[in-house]
Amino acid sequence: MFPCGFAWGAATAAYQIEGGWEADGKGASIWDTFCHEKGRVFGEHNGDIACNSYELWDRDLECIQQLGLTHYRLSLSWSRLLPDGTTEHVNQKGVQYYNKTFGDRVKLWITINEPYVCAKLGHEDGIHAPGLKEPGTAAYLVGHNMLRAHAMAWHSYDSLYRPKQKGAVSLAINSDWVEPLHPGCPDHVAAAERLLAFSLGWFAWPVFVTGDYPEIMRSAIDAQSERLGHSGGSRLPSFSEDEPQVLGTADFFALNYYTSRKVKPGGGHGRTLCMKSDRDAEEVLDPSWPISGVSWLAVVPDGIRKLLNYIKDTCNNPAVYITENGFAQVGPLQIEDERRCEFYKDTILEVAKAVGEDKVNVRGYFAWSLLDNFEWADGTSVRFGLFHVDFSDTQRRRTVYRSGQEYAKMIQKYKSDQSR
Repeated sequence: MFPCGFAWGAATAAYQIEGGWEADGKGASIWDTFCHEKGRVFGEHNGDIACNSYELWDRDLECIQQLGLTHYRLSLSWSRLLPDGTTEHVNQKGVQYYNKTFGDRVKLWITINEPYVCAKLGHEDGIHAPGLKEPGTAAYLVGHNMLRAHAMAWHSYDSLYRPKQKGAVSLAINSDWVEPLHPGCPDHVAAAERLLAFSLGWFAWPVFVTGDYPEIMRSAIDAQSERLGHSGGSRLPSFSEDEPQVLGTADFFALNYYTSRKVKPGGGHGRTLCMKSDRDAEEVLDPSWPISGVSWLAVVPDGIRKLLNYIKDTCNNPAVYITENGFAQVGPLQIEDERRCEFYKDTILEVAKAVGEDKVNVRGYFAWSLLDNFEWADGTSVRFGLFHVDFSDTQRRRTVYRSGQEYAKMIQKYKSDQSR
């Protein structure tokens, strides 16, 4: 049984759906620049038009209403609001598009989405914007600055807006569930602990637990630096006492969960300064887990229950919103997407168990995504939507998947159960 007022939603992100990349005074974002460089994205796809939600926002609203959602998670394009990247020029047409003055109605705010992905994939692996490959250094610095920026934003909201608007602010942390390949082997257990520290712990520990990075993360980075003769002190920055405090700067835990992994030691090779060698843990797929359309996404519904319990036990039992969770489809279009229907049914059942049996304080669930959209380096070749978007159609026609219909039925059922 889900609690009264439980948020049933779906999520999107600005660059992935809006299009209108030069419309009404918008500036270029790092993703605009990245996608316009050859060879960066599958099929040379880009988000110049995407779902064209900038013009077709009313169609999106119809989709939201058709599903019976109680909440919708969207993002704001800062390059649309602040075209030159500073507050010197605020684009009023961007403000009008988002109605940025709606703080009196929006009660849940997220400052940064998936800082791990931005730091590692964008600044170490180079497969996301801005496409930098600076292993072992840039990702940690970028992650640190995102945490500092988040803390500043939280304190600003807390002092200037919360007394009147009474909203809540957090950052969305993505994490797989991981467990040792051989639970009886101490080395495998330690590798799993390190991997969790380098993913969820990297951003959860400073905000929810200690105000600093996990000790297991810092000691591993320092040890690898010394082993390879790195000069210049720790590659993992420290928080300054002169800056706004990071600990406590989240009013709820926003979790993006997609998959699980088994873990064993190794995989870092021990020869280079990079995150993989720092954490010295290798991820392994359990052959019993089915794979969704993309190779990285093993379907493990009970992983979300285990991860929710881990968050409850290690992060002081926060209120949790599952802000992203979904199932990918590739290849031939399947409107009758039975596997995704089963995925949502099984996953939401595991969330219900976490709430009812484990007493995890889960407040909401947001499916990724409302629409098929631009899926970053995969372009439009990967489809996560509850509604299919025909990217060959200039009108970007939306068609509900079977999974969208089934999700709507689940929402109605659980809402009906809550009212009894």
